[in-house]
Amino acid sequence: MRLTDCHNFHDFRRLAKSRLPGPIFNYIDGGADDEVTYRRNTSSFEECDLVPGVLRGVSDIDTSVTVLGQTLSLPVYCSPTALQRLFHHQGERAVAAAAGKVGTMFGVSSLGTVSLEEVRKISDGPQVYQFYFHKDRSLNAEMMARAKSAGVEVMMLTVDSITGGNRERDKRTGFAIPFRLNLAGITQFAAKPAWAINYLTHEPFRLPQLDRHVDMGSSALSISRYFTEMLEDSMNWDDVAEMVRLWDGPFCLKGIMSPDDAKRAVEVGCSGIVVSNHGGRQLDGSRASFDQLAEIIGAVGGRIDVMMDGGVQRGSHVLKALSLGAKAVGLGRYYLFPLAAAGQAGVDRALELMRLEIVRGMRLMGAKSIRELSPKNLRFRGCGPRV
Repeated sequence: MRLTDCHNFHDFRRLAKSRLPGPIFNYIDGGADDEVTYRRNTSSFEECDLVPGVLRGVSDIDTSVTVLGQTLSLPVYCSPTALQRLFHHQGERAVAAAAGKVGTMFGVSSLGTVSLEEVRKISDGPQVYQFYFHKDRSLNAEMMARAKSAGVEVMMLTVDSITGGNRERDKRTGFAIPFRLNLAGITQFAAKPAWAINYLTHEPFRLPQLDRHVDMGSSALSISRYFTEMLEDSMNWDDVAEMVRLWDGPFCLKGIMSPDDAKRAVEVGCSGIVVSNHGGRQLDGSRASFDQLAEIIGAVGGRIDVMMDGGVQRGSHVLKALSLGAKAVGLGRYYLFPLAAAGQAGVDRALELMRLEIVRGMRLMGAKSIRELSPKNLRFRGCGPRV
């Protein structure tokens, strides 16, 4: 299978699976516990139908949006995700370049494998820095100061990961960072020697946002221990309010699923929230992001920018979220599988396919701009329009 044979999410996933060792593929592909929420994230879109309009004169289509004070050419952005150079040696460099080409926002994780500063030089598009709240409060302040100095526009605090989810696929192979594979995991790595050659012939694996704080050497602190030992499980709304004040710019909370929490985010001065369950990788059995979107948007009443991520595989999924009132939609696995399959060329192709699907869908919906999408364009199975 070649990159040119990839026409949708599932094609990219198959190509990535053919290239990656099993433990790494399953790290991307897997969720928590029984993966019910992971599956539900995508299936929830299937219970919502688009209602197209016709004869609207849609020769010119405007896909741009403004979110968190940033103008994006597309209503989708590349969500910050961890460990990208494990999937392909280009890692965050490829994602930043691809996002820059289409004029959208991209994120760098505190568990990213390329530095904030280097990635900032690759694209002048809006950049998000995603970070976790540490027990060492001075570390939190230092990380924000570094992001500000690097020219990052948006700070994104992940609030649903004070401890790691129970990802059983990783346990079956012994996948961890640093690698501590069991026999099953080692066997799966041995079956993909091309990946190993690629990995070993490029620069050493690093976590440059954390390498002054987390020892990745022979006595390394593993990623799972990072979550359980270094992150602050007593984080509260007062801590968020203080970080909003220190950042003094667009500040977003990622991992909001409750209307009450969305209201609190408004009260403490956040600029935006991401309705997200971490791709089904944290609390299994929780609601799908799309299922919570309308209720949360109704609760905040336009006082804060609401985005969402989780399970998005098609342009039609994006149009449904935007019709409910989301300002933009985050992509995760949608670009990670293309990255693993072919580096920047894969991400370029995936984002272009998404752009084409959104433009085509808007034409068929009779919408010349994102602003023309509304709940009137939707019907949920068994009920009327959901406001």
